[in-house]
Amino acid sequence: MGAWELLLVGLVILLGLCGVLVPGVPGSWLVWAAVLWWALKDPQPVAWAVLVGATVALLVSQVVRWVLPPRRLRVSSATRHMAVYAGGGAFLGFFLVPVLGAIPGFLAGIYLAERLRLGRADAARASLRTAMRAGGTSILAELFTCLLIMGAWLGAVLWW
Repeated sequence: MGAWELLLVGLVILLGLCGVLVPGVPGSWLVWAAVLWWALKDPQPVAWAVLVGATVALLVSQVVRWVLPPRRLRVSSATRHMAVYAGGGAFLGFFLVPVLGAIPGFLAGIYLAERLRLGRADAARASLRTAMRAGGTSILAELFTCLLIMGAWLGAVLWW
């Protein structure tokens, strides 16, 4: 697979990561489809292993999201601004503290967005708790799974 095709796969994965944060967009399935495209175009054992791992991870993520409370973020006054900060925090955290940093990064992103919006630390903490109870855990589970898949794909591309 050429460099341009790998770049396109990476862009589709990034689009899928952004789609996780937007209600109604099948972000996790875009990430999976990009890995499927890569595995079909470059049929190596590593590619197939990443595809199988991505499939299993997404199925587990869907079960976890089904068990968690449904998304009701509009009721909790969640904004697009908050989603951008949460996604950016998770993305940075994923690379700064490998893998597990996505969780505190997501929480820090929501806190920072609410701190900037509300101006007070106690109000930002209360808003963070409300957002996580209102469906933030569901989004975090899906985003974390997609970040794991992206990390596995990137590791396989750089390693191979």
